[in-house]
Amino acid sequence: MSYWLFKSEPDTFGIDDLKARGKKGEPWDGVRNYQARNMLRDDVKKGDLIFFYHSNTKVPGIVGVAEVIKDAFPDPTQFDPEAKYYDPKSSQDNPRWFCPQVRFKSKFKSTISLDELKQIPALQDMALVRKGNRLSVMPVSEDQWHFIMGMVQE
Repeated sequence: MSYWLFKSEPDTFGIDDLKARGKKGEPWDGVRNYQARNMLRDDVKKGDLIFFYHSNTKVPGIVGVAEVIKDAFPDPTQFDPEAKYYDPKSSQDNPRWFCPQVRFKSKFKSTISLDELKQIPALQDMALVRKGNRLSVMPVSEDQWHFIMGMVQE
């Protein structure tokens, strides 16, 4: 099993939206960065756990946990001309973008803020807190996962 952090803007799709999807979960679609795409396509697997991170909000931070329930498949939004994430250079025969299916697991009582995470020496190697890392999908080490879960009040 691997651990991840996925970012989403809560005004677009937040943890409560994922919770509302129930057991069927939701495709984690719309990722249009090649490095993040490669992780989704090649490394994120069914059974992996995800920190759900709210970005572009007053207090950005980790708000809960999700799980991968289906390995990555071609992101259907790339083929839909009406979709925000349509990619005319992508085709059914040669898709560019991939998304796993994810499901809500738990919501924290309070956000673990980015500012708080940056102050913890044990997390200084975490991709999220390093300067310049703006990816929407990033790996989390097992030690980092357990440390952060030890901070949680669910």
